[in-house]
Amino acid sequence: MLRTITIGNYVSIQGHFVCNLPDGRTVIRVGDREFTGRPVMARAA
Repeated sequence: MLRTITIGNYVSIQGHFVCNLPDGRTVIRVGDREFTGRPVMARAA
């Protein structure tokens, strides 16, 4: 499942979901690297 996270104020990364951390951050995998950041909330259409 693809997820989008933000790192800092201006960088967004989309990758495969790995796990949610207890502090509310999400870990995603892009290739062989893992990134941790705040999840982007879905908007209603």
